[in-house]
Amino acid sequence: MKQSHIRNFSIIAHIDHGKSTLADRMLEITNTVASRESREQLLDDMDLERERGITIKAKAATMDWVKDGEHYRLNLIDTPGHVDFNYEVERALQACEGGLLLVDAAQGVEAQTVHNTMLAESAGIELIPVMNKIDLPTARPEDVAEQIENVLAIEAESVLQCSAKAGTGVADLLDAIVDRVPAPSGNPDAPLRALIYDAEFNDYRGVILHIRIFDGTLNAGDKVRLFAKNTRHEALEIGVFRPQLSPVKSLSAGEVGYLIANIKTLSAVRIGDTVMGERDMESAALPGYRPSRPMVFCGIYPVQNKDFDNLRTALERLQLNDASFTFAPESSDALGFGFRCGFLGLLHMEIVQERLERESHIDVVQTAPNVTYELELNTGETLRIDSPSQVPDPTRIVEFREPIVKLDIVTPDEHVGVLMKLAIDRRGKFLKQEYIGQGRLILGFRIPLSEIIFDFFDKLKSVSRGYATMDYELEGFEADDLVKMRIMVNGEEVDALSSITHSSHCEPRGRSILRVLRKEIPRHLFKVALQAAVGGKIVAREDIAPVRKDVTAKCYGGDISRKRKLLEKQKAGKKRLKMVGNVEIPQRAFLAVLRTGDD
Repeated sequence: MKQSHIRNFSIIAHIDHGKSTLADRMLEITNTVASRESREQLLDDMDLERERGITIKAKAATMDWVKDGEHYRLNLIDTPGHVDFNYEVERALQACEGGLLLVDAAQGVEAQTVHNTMLAESAGIELIPVMNKIDLPTARPEDVAEQIENVLAIEAESVLQCSAKAGTGVADLLDAIVDRVPAPSGNPDAPLRALIYDAEFNDYRGVILHIRIFDGTLNAGDKVRLFAKNTRHEALEIGVFRPQLSPVKSLSAGEVGYLIANIKTLSAVRIGDTVMGERDMESAALPGYRPSRPMVFCGIYPVQNKDFDNLRTALERLQLNDASFTFAPESSDALGFGFRCGFLGLLHMEIVQERLERESHIDVVQTAPNVTYELELNTGETLRIDSPSQVPDPTRIVEFREPIVKLDIVTPDEHVGVLMKLAIDRRGKFLKQEYIGQGRLILGFRIPLSEIIFDFFDKLKSVSRGYATMDYELEGFEADDLVKMRIMVNGEEVDALSSITHSSHCEPRGRSILRVLRKEIPRHLFKVALQAAVGGKIVAREDIAPVRKDVTAKCYGGDISRKRKLLEKQKAGKKRLKMVGNVEIPQRAFLAVLRTGDD
């Protein structure tokens, strides 16, 4: 295929604006997928994606299109829409020259639409604005086109209209991609340089690299070198996505495809690395990607200690397929050996846990999520921590700083009051109110990240009846009155349940955790005290009543002293049990604590 006839593009949009449906129609119209193989959300091949109705992983597909008698090759990379998977969008955009910016004709410009536009502009790609779902009875094409012009600074006249579900206007989109997206640059005769923008592990074929060729040509059987690890491999199979793996003899500059090189070790591959010729020691590596910055951390532990090594292998596989996920070993007195894992958000954390259990069949337990904090110590040292167990003695801390994010909420104006209250109750500071169209506006806040990772998104959807959307980006760290809240069961601290919280929220947060634990921990033969403590002060307490056995059941009437003697004997026995007994905390109690924010 001539380089001038190749087009690489992504579809970017807010969640549920029709990216996957549009990709389905394109695959049908270009006859890439036979009608008998066609199904809804064809590129969302993960069970989890189909169940939740969201895209989690960026997927690629190569299509052929004829315009004015000329044959073109269109390489599509479908991207996720949720804020937690922004890193996937960034990586996909670096492999493209153009993008379709999809906007719902009924809902209009949303928070994630604005953020994705900024990502595309910073990547320097050509954006084609597209209004989808024009066949809906609630569609507002003129209003939405005006929003696109006012908010995104993209001319309303350049907006294309389509209905991905009905297929209306999709052929015009394909023509527009040919006309408006530039052909890839690069020299097919130069030494090989290919970017690894994604990868996956196959039990039978090893690591499958997803690559974009920037310079040179890659042929099946060529010897290649991975720049970062300086390892050498043979290109056993190369090909394109249609959307299944389809082998070809060669890939040249500008093309997107895959490479299978009998790579069996997961550590040999790094996303963002450069594939080069085996003997090429002079060419510079491609820029790759900036490292992802995890926003939320939690501990993941195997339910069975014998699964620790299997869990490590499963996490390594996940990290290969999801470069924004990080992990490192740690241990807990309550849960044994496990891993401290970093995620881009709470949905990302849920998805990783579900993928672990489904794909690797390992039962895991998660600790309460935390964000990264900065501590300034009296020695002048600045310490970064992502777990409450790392907090030093309070007397050593001069300043406790937490991450602050800039939060944008797009909402109909009738919900402004309840959303302002929600954000301010979460320690948010109001920044701006900006109208983006008739009856719709953007609310801006500065708010601690720890206040929005638990249940803020659910509450936002609830109070706005599903109409409000949000997006946030990290601004920096700010000092506040933060403390470590310890949870003690029968006088023993349970490190896996401890958390860092604002001093004003300690009592309600501690009490809600203790109430959950009281329901989940079974009763013992002695009274079990559950306590939340900050420093040496108990801020909340709940008790689990002991199991009572009627030791006087066999005493029929007679002298009361006999009954009293039996009760005193029972009381003494329970006291002795309490001194030597340990309280068993079931695994479900740790999971229940994660859901305390929903109450």
